[in-house]
Amino acid sequence: MNTEDVSPPPLPSQRRPGGGARPTVSWARMPWGGLLILVAVVALPAWFWFFWRIEPKPGQVAVLIRKTGKVLPSGEILALEPGQRGIQLDVLAEGRHFRNPWTWSWEYHPVVTIPAGRLGVQVRLYGQEPEPGRILAGPGEKGILPAILSPGTYRLNPYAIDVQPFDAVSIRPGHVGVLVSLVGDDPLDGTGPRNHRNTFLVEEDSKGVLARVLDPGTHYLNPFMWSVTEVSLQSQRFELSGEDAITFLTSDGFIVEVEGTLEFAIRREQAALLTHRIGDMEDVIKKIILPRARGFSRIEGSKQPATSFIMGETRQRFQDTLETHLREKCEEWGVAVKSVLIRNIKVPDEIARVIREREIAVQEARKFEQQIEQARSKAELTRQEMLALQNKARVEADTARIKAVIEARQAQSVSITNATRSLDVARIELDAAGFRAKAVLAEATGRAEVVRMENDARATVMRSQVEAFGGGMNYARYVFLQQVAPGIENILTTDGQEGFGRLLQTLLPATAPPGGPPEAAAPRGDTPASGEARR
Repeated sequence: MNTEDVSPPPLPSQRRPGGGARPTVSWARMPWGGLLILVAVVALPAWFWFFWRIEPKPGQVAVLIRKTGKVLPSGEILALEPGQRGIQLDVLAEGRHFRNPWTWSWEYHPVVTIPAGRLGVQVRLYGQEPEPGRILAGPGEKGILPAILSPGTYRLNPYAIDVQPFDAVSIRPGHVGVLVSLVGDDPLDGTGPRNHRNTFLVEEDSKGVLARVLDPGTHYLNPFMWSVTEVSLQSQRFELSGEDAITFLTSDGFIVEVEGTLEFAIRREQAALLTHRIGDMEDVIKKIILPRARGFSRIEGSKQPATSFIMGETRQRFQDTLETHLREKCEEWGVAVKSVLIRNIKVPDEIARVIREREIAVQEARKFEQQIEQARSKAELTRQEMLALQNKARVEADTARIKAVIEARQAQSVSITNATRSLDVARIELDAAGFRAKAVLAEATGRAEVVRMENDARATVMRSQVEAFGGGMNYARYVFLQQVAPGIENILTTDGQEGFGRLLQTLLPATAPPGGPPEAAAPRGDTPASGEARR
């Protein structure tokens, strides 16, 4: 078998849909135009995708650098005009962009992120040189920009803007912020629109301390433009003790030392002026409060002897007048004195001991007087209690008496009511008995009349019967026989086997009925004669 004539079977991709193998492509026979088209279709998209594509990731920007064009002026680093060679001012944000790599190159830089509680100060890196002595950059100048970046994300060109992070100004509750402007007209040269040479506070467009203050919270201020000093408005306590205690001479030449507590606060509307004129809280105490408290104490203390400051009344009066004086004198400086408490007034021991012993004796005498007064009060209280008990017993007796009288009157009223009701009932019953008696009498009269009429009728009948029988005796015999005849008939009857008539039957002759045998004759007792006899 000749192996050279044997060709391998066609691949599946070389087979035609209807069967058979596809015709093979001969690269040697393909024209150059088709090859170039094939290369262009395959290579150009890949070239654009891999070499032209600019795709900053999230959190990045792309800085464009032009390779061709006009040359930048000396000292410039950014191309501010179209067609200039170098770093371009505008940046490309996140997304997909395409640039010609022969004309452009690019760099990826992170975006500027300002966290919460922070701020960013922008420093322009291009432009003209600023004027000497100026802090902020003017239009088209290099330097610090007035506008700040608050918390957030910013797409900035790092070759154009440099961002310096700073903490935001945080004013705590109970405090205010005193503003000091670092830019503006100089109040000392007298060349500005307003002359603040002899004033402590300035207007908004001048350098110096402003009258307005910042309220508690977070404020985003440019630290190159503003300086903020936090001042507390809360109540402050200062102890007048030790080196700060108040000492003065009394009118009799003794040294008295006063210890106490001062409570004060700074007013909001005068916080800026007070802070600029006096200083911090310690300066307020040393320069305003203490000198006035000591001056007043020395003047007022020299008017009283040392013994007056041992008594409680003098101490209280001294405390009240000192508090009133400090409130009036410190008010004009913006310091509000809330209270002055004198805890202790120390006097020399040589007089304090005598006065203390006298005071103890006075207190003991007052104690005894109080005990006597308490005993009197107790006796009076006992007497009042006994009187109260007596009055209570009297009231209870009067109450019982009144109650008994009321109950007796109520019982009397009830008895009278019951008696009246019984009397009325008895009267009604008496009337009813009278009516019943009349009814009985009428009934008895009627019955008697009936009996009389019946008797009259019987008498009339009897009279008629007597007349019919021809006399009373005959009628009586008739009545007697009527009453006796039923009994005699029962005795003389011959019916049955028993009876009194059966005894007499044997004495009667036997009679036979006519035409009949003698055996059928009726008994003697049943003859009409016997019946007549019975009757």
